[in-house]
Amino acid sequence: MIRRILDRRMGMALALVLGLPLLYAAPAAAQVFWYPPQFATGPISGGDSVAGLPLPQATQAELDAALVWNLRSGLNVAALKCQQWSGLRLIDNYNDVLVQHKVELAKAYSTLGNYFVRVNKVGGQRKFDDYSTRTYNGFSTANGQRSFCHVAGKVGRAVVGAPKGMFLAVAREQLRELRISLQGYSDPFIMGTDPRRLLVALPRLEQRCWKGVKYNERKCG
Repeated sequence: MIRRILDRRMGMALALVLGLPLLYAAPAAAQVFWYPPQFATGPISGGDSVAGLPLPQATQAELDAALVWNLRSGLNVAALKCQQWSGLRLIDNYNDVLVQHKVELAKAYSTLGNYFVRVNKVGGQRKFDDYSTRTYNGFSTANGQRSFCHVAGKVGRAVVGAPKGMFLAVAREQLRELRISLQGYSDPFIMGTDPRRLLVALPRLEQRCWKGVKYNERKCG
């Protein structure tokens, strides 16, 4: 009997709150922000400073390979660093990317490796390893972690959905936004500037605040 009364009171309390215009629904599991950021997008070329580390004397094919390698590295870092937002499916998407685009990724790896051997008389492989490490580190961020993960989720879905042989095309269109997302973004709701944070508290459930299923607002506020 007591439990039924409490359940009814809780239902009344929820009904009161649900009638308020300030109430909101929680974001979907795959959503990182209440108000998603809108970062600059647009095609990018391998020679663009935003694309990654400079590659002096690189051919167009080598610059294209660098675009592929940079985007793959960014998705790899996201899969490791964004696991708190499991709804983004970054790990699953990254693993699918490795299978879906394995031929193009292998070609990019070989092309970049040959570039470092070509432009360095000695230590080409070591230079390539250093380049790869610095590329990974370039996607590490503290202030921009949330925005980076948000964009990486979108980019990962785009790469998984791209036909085989189209990884480079996605990299040209998506890498700019992924890089810019590292700068961070302040969501109005998370930062406390959204008025929807000013929610009315649930009615209290003490015995003295209720007469049957009627809430005594005068006594309990």
